[in-house]
Amino acid sequence: MLSVARRRALAPYAFISPFYLLYALFLIVPIGIGGYLSLTEWAGLGTPLWVGLDNYTRLFGDASFLTAIVNTLLYVLFSVCVVVPAALLIAQALNARGLRGRDFFRLTFFIPVVLSPIIIALLFTLFYDREYGLFNAALRGFFGWGGIDWLGEPSWAKLSVMLLVLWRWTGYLTIFFLAGLKNIPRELYEAAAIDGAGRVHTFFNVTLPMLKPVTAFVAVTVMVGTAQILEEPMLLTKGGPGEATLSVAMFIYREAFTRQQLGYAAAAGVVMFVIVFLIGRTANAVLGVGREK
Repeated sequence: MLSVARRRALAPYAFISPFYLLYALFLIVPIGIGGYLSLTEWAGLGTPLWVGLDNYTRLFGDASFLTAIVNTLLYVLFSVCVVVPAALLIAQALNARGLRGRDFFRLTFFIPVVLSPIIIALLFTLFYDREYGLFNAALRGFFGWGGIDWLGEPSWAKLSVMLLVLWRWTGYLTIFFLAGLKNIPRELYEAAAIDGAGRVHTFFNVTLPMLKPVTAFVAVTVMVGTAQILEEPMLLTKGGPGEATLSVAMFIYREAFTRQQLGYAAAAGVVMFVIVFLIGRTANAVLGVGREK
C-alpha cells in the first residue's frame, strides 16, 4: 500500500503516462519493427528471413533509389527557395494596410490545403493536358506557342510536380508568415519611416529580421515535409515518365505494396528517416529554431 506522500509524488507521472504509452506504441515500436524488417527479406507472409545488411548494400546500388533521392532533393530545394519566399511575399501583400477583401484572399490562398488530393490531381491533369490543357492554351494565347508535354517529358514532369507543390502549399505557409507579421510592433515601421527608409529597405531591415524565428520554423517544416513528399508525384505522374518524378516515399510505397518487398522497403524507410532527421537537425542548428536570439 502506497503512502499518501508517495501517491502524490507519482500522480504527475500517471497523468502524463498516456502520452508516452501512445508515443511508444505508435512511434517507437514501429520504428523498432521497421529497423528489424530492414535486415530481413519478407513478402508480408510467413517468417522474415534474416539477410543482415544485404538490403542496404542492394539499396545503394539501386539506380531507382538514387534517382528517387535526387528527385526528392530537387523538390526540397524548390520548396525552400521558391515556395517559402512566395509565401512570405503573399503574406506581406495580405498584411498591407488598406487592403480590401483581405479575408477573401486569405480564404482563396488556403483553399488548396483543404481540397482532396484526388480532386487536385484531376484538376491539374486537365490543366497539364497537352492538347486541351489550360497551361498550353495560355501559352498559345500570350506567346503563340504551346504543345508542351507537361506530364510526358521528364524535365517538364518534374516542373509540373513542383508547380503543384507551389500551388498547394504556398497558402498554408502564408498563414504562418501572416501571424508573424501581425506580431511585429508598428513602432518599428514608424521609426523606419521617420528615418526615411523605403519599402525595400524596411522589408530587409525590419520585417525579415523580426520574422527570423517564423522563417526558420517554416523552412525546417518545409524541408522535413517535402523530404517525405508522396501525394503530388503519385497522383499526378505516378512517378513517371519512367522514374523522372519518383520520390523516396514513392519508392518505399512501390517496393512495399506493389512488389511485396517489405524488408527492402523498410531499409529504404530507415535511410529516409536518417536523411530527414539529418536535414531537420542541420536546419535547426543553422537557422536556430527555438533559440531566443
